[in-house]
Amino acid sequence: MPTFDVVAEVDLQEVRNAVDQANREIGTRFDFKGVKAHFELADAQVRLEAEQEFQLQQMMDILRQKLAKRRVDVACLEVADPVTTLNAARQEVRIKQGVDTETAKRMVKAIKGSKLKVQAQIQGEQVRVSGKSRDDLQGAIALLRESDWQLPVQFTNFRD
Repeated sequence: MPTFDVVAEVDLQEVRNAVDQANREIGTRFDFKGVKAHFELADAQVRLEAEQEFQLQQMMDILRQKLAKRRVDVACLEVADPVTTLNAARQEVRIKQGVDTETAKRMVKAIKGSKLKVQAQIQGEQVRVSGKSRDDLQGAIALLRESDWQLPVQFTNFRD
């Protein structure tokens, strides 16, 4: 019975490379001369630090641009509100990994509501879709691609 998995994974090495490039660009940009501003990557979180909130917005644009150049989907970013004090501003950006339970339930419901001859089940942070024919599975992939799930969705482990 053919199957495939629906996952939402981000290559953290590419994220690390994008953060390094963004740090280098901030070091060379004229509008950041003499300003303490930098990015930090820890686990699956990027921390932006600058002196003012306006600079955080510029840094966020730089980060999105660098991630897009490295083919990392920016839909995986969960941006927190900036925290400002008198002389510093900070912002946390979390990299979403895996399909959360709520989104997985919506995916299963969409697949079942489409009347395709496939079954979908939640397995941890992924959704496994199985069916009798490859054509039905390709229909399910097309159905999932045309919807917006608020995270980058990949289709892996396709088995015949």
